[in-house]
Amino acid sequence: MWLGAAGGNSPSIPAPHLEYGQLSPMLVVFGAAVVGILAEAFLPRRSRYTAQLVISLAGLAGAFTAVIVLAAQGYGTTKAGLLAMGAVALDGPALFLQGVILLSAFVAVLLYAERRLEPRINGSAVDAFTAQGATVPGGEQERQATTAGFTTTEVFPLTLFAVGGMLLFPAANDLLTMFVALEVFSLPLYLLCALARRRRLLSQEAAVKYFLLGSFASAFFLFGTALLYGYAGSVRLSDIADAVAGTAPITPALANSTQNDALLLIGLAMLAVGLLFKVGAVPFHAWTPDVYQGAPTPVTGFMAAATKTAAFGAFLRLFYVAFPGLRWDWRPVMWGVAILTMVVGAVLAVTQQDVKRLLAYSSIAHAGFILTGVIASNKQGVGAVLFYLLAYSFTTLGAFAVVTLVRDSKGEATHLSSWAGLGRRSPLVAAVFALFLLAFAGIPLTSGFTGKFAVFQAAAAGGATPLVIVGVLSSAVAAFFYIRVVVLMFFSDPQPGGPAVAVPSAMTAMAITLGVLVTLGLGLLPQYFLDLATKASVFVR
Repeated sequence: MWLGAAGGNSPSIPAPHLEYGQLSPMLVVFGAAVVGILAEAFLPRRSRYTAQLVISLAGLAGAFTAVIVLAAQGYGTTKAGLLAMGAVALDGPALFLQGVILLSAFVAVLLYAERRLEPRINGSAVDAFTAQGATVPGGEQERQATTAGFTTTEVFPLTLFAVGGMLLFPAANDLLTMFVALEVFSLPLYLLCALARRRRLLSQEAAVKYFLLGSFASAFFLFGTALLYGYAGSVRLSDIADAVAGTAPITPALANSTQNDALLLIGLAMLAVGLLFKVGAVPFHAWTPDVYQGAPTPVTGFMAAATKTAAFGAFLRLFYVAFPGLRWDWRPVMWGVAILTMVVGAVLAVTQQDVKRLLAYSSIAHAGFILTGVIASNKQGVGAVLFYLLAYSFTTLGAFAVVTLVRDSKGEATHLSSWAGLGRRSPLVAAVFALFLLAFAGIPLTSGFTGKFAVFQAAAAGGATPLVIVGVLSSAVAAFFYIRVVVLMFFSDPQPGGPAVAVPSAMTAMAITLGVLVTLGLGLLPQYFLDLATKASVFVR
């Protein structure tokens, strides 16, 4: 009214245009998370477990169905485009990674739901999560909640919120959307890490470390976003690429800011710090072994698989869409990071005596292997990374699912000495775990071999042959500690009174079976999925 009285025109704000159908995978997951919160608030405690499990599995299955439908309609190839007013990309890499994340989350929820491994309390079955997360470890309230047989069913909607953020992270087409997605999936993970039923203090210590270091990494990412906005005048990835290439429409402000590359290079470095933290690359890896060891094992498996997939998806989009013109600036730095990550992860894993810490350092080494595919800077490298993430996710979830089965009176027996002679006590469980370890080592006829061969071949084609040599040598070192565990299980005498192998429910058995089938399937018959990853390797701008 004031503007009208002054003779001016009142500004109009355009209504946002959202493509709900194309955004349906994320919307379904977030919707299921909201329904889970309502179920937690209104359903009686005895009904929550079943309801949350059904809501979570149905939401993840519905979202994966939406991904398949979108891919079948050509949205990953011929119909690729930008959604939500340019904030979200719908293309091959986004749909492929969203499918991998949803499948990983589905398997992880099956592990969350396991209630046969822990002893019953007053006739009530309990899971791997604390009876009441808000209580002081060892306090009276915790004892009362445990005696009453309470369960923390909030883990299901928390996981769905994390999955929703992970789906958005590799599809984000501007830095602010990417930052929001980063926080949406990070905050639930901080909470989930603190909810272990056993070793409560270790679990809370892991959560605090993850939260503090993750907050620093998020701050680096946000500061890098601010610097790049100052350089390019936009947070959209394609606009940043145009500013770097010098093809953006010139304005006085842009002409002034693009004369100095300090904002650009420092901003890129800070973004890289935030993403390298999430993938667990050296020198931003210090949180990984402590968090993997302290978090509930189902959460550890979920983090190791889904978080790495989402973070590498964002890594690919950032460097291939926003900064292809800076390839000769960021590639040498990534060379150094990849070499350090492979070597440090492989060498330090040799010294570990805890299975979960060993798998943590293994994940660090695998982050280095995946980085070799990123450094390839070609379409072949993108496809190889996508395939590697698919293979690694199922193998990792299967390995952590097996870890939950080896137990003593204190819970999971994760010290390596407890695994001596496991092949005699439970040949099937030992054979399955050995299969996963051999896949991590890259032994032929497993998915790990195909994934490593694909990323190394792409890196060699991209002119990174010395990096491939380092990767092969690091794989040889890594094979030593994997084979050492296999030898320990099958060629050592079991300890008297050692841990037993628990009989899981159908849900954990299904998770392990899926891991075995995918590990063997991608090793024996990988061509279809390699072709699928190659077709899905083109980013939209």
